[in-house]
Amino acid sequence: MSSAVILVVEDDPEMLALLEEVLVAAGHQVRTAADGTTGFQLFQRHEVDLIVTDMRMPGMKGRELLAEVRARRPDVPVIIITAFGNIESAVDAMKGGAHHYLAKPFHMQELLLAVDAALRERELLQELTALRAAAAPEVREVVAESPAMHRVLDLLERAASADVPVLLLGESGTGKEVLARALHARSPRAGRPFMAINCAAIPETLLESQLFGYRRGAFTDAREDRRGLLQEADGGTVLLDEIADMPLVLQGKVLRTLQEKEVHPLGAPAPVPVDVRIVASTNRDLAALMQAGRFREDLYYRLNVVTIRVPPLRERPEDLLPLIAHFMELHGRRLGRHDRELAPEALALMREYGWPGNVRELENAIERALVLSRRTQIAPEDLPDELRTRPMPAVEADGPLSMVEIERQHILRTLAAVGGNKAAAARLLRLDRKTLYRRLQSYGVELEGDSPESPGTPQV
Repeated sequence: MSSAVILVVEDDPEMLALLEEVLVAAGHQVRTAADGTTGFQLFQRHEVDLIVTDMRMPGMKGRELLAEVRARRPDVPVIIITAFGNIESAVDAMKGGAHHYLAKPFHMQELLLAVDAALRERELLQELTALRAAAAPEVREVVAESPAMHRVLDLLERAASADVPVLLLGESGTGKEVLARALHARSPRAGRPFMAINCAAIPETLLESQLFGYRRGAFTDAREDRRGLLQEADGGTVLLDEIADMPLVLQGKVLRTLQEKEVHPLGAPAPVPVDVRIVASTNRDLAALMQAGRFREDLYYRLNVVTIRVPPLRERPEDLLPLIAHFMELHGRRLGRHDRELAPEALALMREYGWPGNVRELENAIERALVLSRRTQIAPEDLPDELRTRPMPAVEADGPLSMVEIERQHILRTLAAVGGNKAAAARLLRLDRKTLYRRLQSYGVELEGDSPESPGTPQV
């Protein structure tokens, strides 16, 4: 194995010196600490590839150090050593995420083998993470300019670093899965898997095996062992979407996973430890479901550590135009229709519509319009029928118009449709802001002191 930086935490001076000597002789760089608190401080200040720690020490114990490391850097393997070896402490350490457990006295060759195995596994996981990142699509952008969504993102940012369950509440289509992925991407678990499962879309008979896995022979078609989603996502994040539709018996099993950090595959003789962060989402009223006996109170309170309420699109009108521009760019590029722009009449219809299906309905409407439009300008007839319930007034003209006049009217109508927001108008017109400002000046439009150099509203 290549040289690694190893942190050794041991309160016995002779043992500490021996461990350092053996690991240095094996070609590793070694940092040492005589207690858990000092070891944790070194871990925070320096890059560390692996930790070897005693279990019982003054101050912070080895099990506590393990928990802190797992919360901050789950990719750093921890090997626990102790003179107080027993089954209970070994199981506890392994459930807590320790890579290996050695009871004193042990041969130093055992330690070196455990160190090599842990470092080799870490290298493989890093390679796998890099391959997944290269092959996976980018995390969907969270577009947020409204105060309501800024509050959501602020709460999400603060919750991301704390390894606790998160409950996302909001109407269907508000972007709860996008937010769950953003939470994972901002968390210490970002390098590990993110997996989502729709609890309402999978029959009850299949949902248990999908979540918890099974052993060969557990039921008729179980011809081989299969790891469940919670095991596949080990070290990462699992989104339980529409958790209100999960059967009560499975709610109890999810509660056990949250409490005990373990799953019990169907047909397995014993539980299996797992390390996952659970994010749950629903558009249902959980309080009403609890009263009706259809959702477990203990599970609700276990999930309800951090609750994020996602407002519907109609309550954050400031996000509509940035979202339209974002989806026009995203799907226009994908469909080879990046030259498309919205006619002012079409944009006005979109601004007047209530969007009961929220962001998902808006995205679908734009994708449909890009596919159906025959011209570079998306017209009202390219939009779904629901948006065209109110006729738009026709644009009247006394005679034929020049191309310059048609362009002028188009730009001014677009600017009026977006309430004078020049940055939004520029995005929708596919013009850079300097070009738009020059044309507005040529039309005699008062710019009210703002400048094309000033930054636009940020997208998060």
